[in-house]
Amino acid sequence: MAKHKIYTMSFASVYPLYVAKGEKKGRSKAEVDQIICWLTGYDQTALEAQLQKQTDVETFFAQAPEMNPARSEIKGVICGVRVEQIEEPTMREIRYLDKLIDELARGKAMDKILRKS
Repeated sequence: MAKHKIYTMSFASVYPLYVAKGEKKGRSKAEVDQIICWLTGYDQTALEAQLQKQTDVETFFAQAPEMNPARSEIKGVICGVRVEQIEEPTMREIRYLDKLIDELARGKAMDKILRKS
């Protein structure tokens, strides 16, 4: 089976869409970056380096320093599919990020988005 188109897109081409979605609802680029770094383990410098390198989405997630173990607490529906039921690991990671950005855009507090007790 062919890879999903999102896997081969550069993360740098998707990133502005995440930022725009947050900013449209009054949130900041810094909050989007904080969410991405929380999920993937990249620090700000490494995130910017991945954006500069035009790393594809699949590689971006595959090379993530340490996926946050609390991401398993992310539940809900994104694009009509429950994120916790997505079997393909890379697609699940992508949808986790989509869900977190949706929560940001809906005005959820950062502590809740980052699954802090």
